[in-house]
Amino acid sequence: MFECFRDGSGEVLKRPDYLDDFGRFYAGDIHLLAKIERGQTFTEQGSPSWDAFAAGDWAGALRLIEAERDSVAAYFRDTARRGLAFRRLRIVEFPVSPYLQWEMNSFRLRAELGEEIRVLDAREIADVERNGPLPEVVVLGNSVMYAVIYDEELKGAGARRFTDPGQIAATVTEFESLYRKGEEFPEFFEREIVPLGPPTVR
Repeated sequence: MFECFRDGSGEVLKRPDYLDDFGRFYAGDIHLLAKIERGQTFTEQGSPSWDAFAAGDWAGALRLIEAERDSVAAYFRDTARRGLAFRRLRIVEFPVSPYLQWEMNSFRLRAELGEEIRVLDAREIADVERNGPLPEVVVLGNSVMYAVIYDEELKGAGARRFTDPGQIAATVTEFESLYRKGEEFPEFFEREIVPLGPPTVR
């Protein structure tokens, strides 16, 4: 699965170019935004909630997530108006990392307001990952897809860009196959995340 991402192919875009390219295609006539997220910790750039989490202010991090409710709701009203489905598959290892605990609380809001999120235990994809972990993939309709690149500090540094229609169609099919195996987000959140105490940030 996802073999086209494993040989280093694709046009490499630095972060500003990737964000511009993404924005251009996102504004077009697309029906699907699909994401696979595999890494268990990242550095989120431009997120006040993540900054609070990283500083050890868990209560503040949760308050700042909730403070985004109006803007997130507006975003998903727009996707609904456009007929755009936003599907995310989050791969999770156990025990849940502090970063993932923070991210899942952010996802709680997004799932409540319209994002279609499912969660898949990493052990369920061991056969798929025999040749390495799944890539961090973003697909925009039939137009373009990206393998996101991260730097040594786990900050988003850009992406490898793919526009071949056959590769995109195959990736969407593979994404949907894994997505169907995932657990609906609310059930996962209530069972695995709600009982956790505040995370310890190192």
